[in-house]
Amino acid sequence: MRGLVYKSTGSWYAVKAEDGSFYDCRIKGKFRMKGIKSTNPIAVGDRVVFEVEQTGDETYGIIFEIEDRKNYIIRKSVKLSKQTHIIAANIDLVFLMITINNPKTYTIFIDRFLATSEAYDITTVLLFNKIDSYNDEELVEVKYLAALYRKIGYTCIGISAKEGTYVDKVKQLMVGKTSIFAGHSGVGKSTLINALEPNLALKTAEISEQHLQGQHTTTFAEMYDLSFDARIIDTPGIKGFGLVDMDKDEIGDYFPEFFRLKVHCKFNNCLHLDEPQCAVKEALEADKVSWSRYKSYVQMVTGEEDTYRMDEFE
Repeated sequence: MRGLVYKSTGSWYAVKAEDGSFYDCRIKGKFRMKGIKSTNPIAVGDRVVFEVEQTGDETYGIIFEIEDRKNYIIRKSVKLSKQTHIIAANIDLVFLMITINNPKTYTIFIDRFLATSEAYDITTVLLFNKIDSYNDEELVEVKYLAALYRKIGYTCIGISAKEGTYVDKVKQLMVGKTSIFAGHSGVGKSTLINALEPNLALKTAEISEQHLQGQHTTTFAEMYDLSFDARIIDTPGIKGFGLVDMDKDEIGDYFPEFFRLKVHCKFNNCLHLDEPQCAVKEALEADKVSWSRYKSYVQMVTGEEDTYRMDEFE
């Protein structure tokens, strides 16, 4: 039988078969994924082949094959920094949720996420949430960031998941697709999912007043069928988003505005750091490239971001 993984708890997987039935499944033997060392061999969104077995009154599935992934999103494992954790696979759209405060989403986080999404060929939409709670100065910051990323080519939408403002725009983009909502804990992922599909009633939590950081409300990734011909994957909050399997000479290719300028650099292997006649540096000096984006790029290339926690960036 073939099916789609809807939930992973590390050892058991909820798989929806082609006939719509759900089975609790386990892995047959050990899986080794090609080209990636992962803490989890199977992820939500994977298409798998399994057999149904019965022991007494218990019916369960045994997964013995994973079909090729068209893409996936990964992050570094917290405890095993040399390994990775696959957040989700076979994704059509990623909605990266951003908040100006409570908690604050820093541009280095946004840029690392976008670069990783570009590397794995996943379309990303930026959602600036909680616009109902911002003062005039904060709204100016939202508009500035949205204009910055729109100029690069990313779709940006200002929303209020709590009030339902412009949630219909998000829904229109989701029809017929499998989407994932990502971002720090507390940015409103579960609240938005509940606004899109109230019957799901996902658990939400208030922001920690002491640390102004979200409390983790989702332990494992899980996929849900929605009533308007869409699927969403709810994920744990991501504090850091590590660059995995990227050579430093490739990172610039995942900044679209840098990639477009690369052909005009003197050297075809230009890293846009100290090289002469660098088109990216020239554009930077002419204010045609964002300084915050360039700062993020330099930190990625030099590895400086690995020495900081994401919530320490100013």
